[in-house]
Formats: sequence, C-alpha cells, structure tokens
Amino acid sequence: MKKTSNGFIYTFGALGGLLFGYDIASVSGAILFIQKQLHLNSWEQGMVVSSVLIGAIIGALGTSKFLDKYGRRKLLIWAAIIFTIGALGSGFAPEYWTLLVTRIILGIGVGITSALIPAYLHELAPKSMHGAVATMFQLMVMIGILLAYILNYTFQSMYTGWRWMLGFAALPAIILFFGALFLPESPRFLVKIGKLDDARAVLMNTNKGNVEAVNTAMTEIQESAQQKQGGWNELFSSDVRPALVTGLGAAIFQQVIGSNSVIFYAPTIFTKVGWGVAAALLAHIGIGIVNVIVTVVAMMMMDHVDRKKMLTVGSCGMGLSLFVMAAILKMDSGSQAAAYVSAIALTVYIAFYACTWAPITWVYIGEVFPLNIRGLGTSLCSATNWLADMVVSLTFPSMLAAFDIDNTFIIYGCICVLSIFVIHHYFLETRGKSLEEIEATMRKMTAAKAAKNN
Repeated sequence: MKKTSNGFIYTFGALGGLLFGYDIASVSGAILFIQKQLHLNSWEQGMVVSSVLIGAIIGALGTSKFLDKYGRRKLLIWAAIIFTIGALGSGFAPEYWTLLVTRIILGIGVGITSALIPAYLHELAPKSMHGAVATMFQLMVMIGILLAYILNYTFQSMYTGWRWMLGFAALPAIILFFGALFLPESPRFLVKIGKLDDARAVLMNTNKGNVEAVNTAMTEIQESAQQKQGGWNELFSSDVRPALVTGLGAAIFQQVIGSNSVIFYAPTIFTKVGWGVAAALLAHIGIGIVNVIVTVVAMMMMDHVDRKKMLTVGSCGMGLSLFVMAAILKMDSGSQAAAYVSAIALTVYIAFYACTWAPITWVYIGEVFPLNIRGLGTSLCSATNWLADMVVSLTFPSMLAAFDIDNTFIIYGCICVLSIFVIHHYFLETRGKSLEEIEATMRKMTAAKAAKNN
C-alpha cells in the first residue's frame, strides 16, 4: 500500500465537514435574494431553507446500508459527487421546484458525510488521538460556516449573488472527490472483508510504524469483527442501550439547546436588539471567526479532558449566557448598552457551544457504537440530529412570535440545565478508550446490571 501522510488523511477525511457547514449556512444569506428574484411566499422560503435538512435525514439513514457494504472511502467519493451535482444545480436553478429538488440532493450529501466522516476518522486514528482527529470534522464545519458568512457578505451587492453563494460549494466538493481517491480504506472495514494485510498496512501508516500499537489494534479489531453483523434488534438491545442513549441524547440535545437557531438567526437577533443590517452581517462573520478559534481550542482539549465534563461546562456556560441575554432584553431592550451586552453574551454562548456540544456530539456518534452495528448506529443518530435540527429551525420563528426573544432564550436556557442532569446520569465516558474497549465496557455494564437485578 502506498503511504499517505496522516495530515493528508485527516484533512481530506474531514473536508466533507466544510461542505456540510457551508451548505447549511450559505442559504441564510442567499434566501434574502432568492425570495425576491423567484417570488417565493413564506412557505416556499421555509421549504428552500429546510430542504437540505430533508435530504440530510434521507442521506444519513441510507448511509448505514452502504457504509458496511461498500466501505467508507467509496461512500465519501459518492458523497463528493452528490455534493457537486446539488451545488451546481442549486446555483443554476431557474425556478422554485428545481431549486427545491437540487437542495434536497445537496442535503443527501450532507447527511452521508455527517454519518460517515465521524466514524471513518475514528477508525483511522490511533486511540490517543481519537478526540482531536474527530474534532477536525467539526473544525471543518465551522470553517465552512465562516466561509459561507464571508461569501454571503461579499456577493450581497450582485444581482446573481445568491447563485454564487450556493454554487460555490461545488469547488470544495470537486477537491474532496480527487482527495478521496488517495485516501485509505478504514482498517476495520478491511478486516471485516478479510483483507488483513491491507488493514495492517493502514494501521502501520496511521500509527507511524508502532508495531506494538498495531498488533494490539489488529487483535481488538479481529475479535470485534468476528461478531455477527447486527440489525435493528441488536441496536435496541440491552447491551447497546448505553451507547444508544449517549448517541441519541447527544444528537438531540445538540439541537434543542437552540444552537443552530441562535447561530443562523444571529443577524435577526442583532437587528432586534438595535443593530443595523450591515453591522449585523459583519457581526455574523465575527461569530464565525470565534467559532473557528474555539473549535481549535476544543481539538487541543479533547483528548485531555473527559467528554462528560466538557459537555457539562458547555451547558453551564450556554445556559448562563442565555439567561443573561434574556435579563438584559427584559430590563433594557432597544438601548445601545443592551445591544452590546446581548452581542457579547451571544458570542460567549456560541463559543461554549463550539468547543463542547458541537464537536463532542460527532465524537460520540463516531466512537460509541460496536463495529457490527456502527453503520446503523451512526446513521440513526445523524438522522435524529437532522430531524431535531429541522424541528428547532421550524419552531424558532414561531417561538419568537409567541414568546418574544427574551422568553425564547429562557426556554433554551432551561433545556441547557436539563441537559446537565442527563449527561451526569446517562452518558458514557469514552475518552482515552479504543473503540473495542468502549464496546467491552458496555457489555460489562449490562452484565453487572443483569446480575444486580437477579
């Protein structure tokens, strides 16, 4: 096998995250121009925005079948092709229905990468680097979001600006396609299909020739691969329940704590507290820069601080920021002081999210499930995450109308408090463990619980 540098493997492996972030964020600026030029009513605007989420649910659910049949690398190549078709189709769409269909196609690519890449990166990385490497996916998502904000601002004065905003995603998709041709297959998939020498060669490459680490990894992977391929019954069995609760819990809470709504509606929030439109768009770029910086911080912390501890700190910081914003808006809405304090609190909220819930959710989804049902587990959690995103995105404007912005923040703040209880009592701790060790821990937990009940 030809050697490929680890930096190349992890960067291109995570590049799908950039497309993921760019595509979900670019429409926030583009829709302002799309609705005027294509004469969309409010329902059609909502469908254009949420169509990517519909496609993402389809893509994430479909990934499980292909992930274990064709392997991780081939699926990544397919995702790049789907991204390219969806991006170019969206950019050239002549009317509403074409735009809607191509946005759904784009969403399928987003769904595939969200289910595929966290698992793929985990399976390639040595266990001492699991957290940092998996967090590269989230870093790419944040870079994609920032790139979307910058290009939205850049193209806003052009009549065809929205076409450039949406179509630009084809460029990184093409780069991903050619990069993926040189990526190795996951050693766990290679073992599963009987290519042991190829699996060992990949592990020797990613472990930098550490024979002892490779031998240990091969033994663990082979033992795990001997298990019969599982289905839905095994995914919902008592043995896997701790993983399912952790994966689904992280996927749902990541959205219902209000994160994406707050990020994508940030310009609306800024204008509501007294900022001008241009200032709001520039502030949005500022938030994107903060996102990228704190995600780098998260990468450095990920393999040194427990996952549950980081999530708890994140929930505390986010909840406190939301309560501060709500209090300021209730006491002094509309003043310059309220606008500045709200902006600072909003930035702090997003910083806590970007270095805790944003990356750790995908780390958990990628590492918590046993090999024989990993494709099924990651697909279900990714699809659940997108479904929760859709529900929150669709209800956020209604919540703003019914409760106003301050009370909406209080509701999200209370959900942050609830998440602390769930993390403490129900989530698994996975830091520093190999994928096989996590699986063994779950089986011991189930056996101990069964013995206690008897």
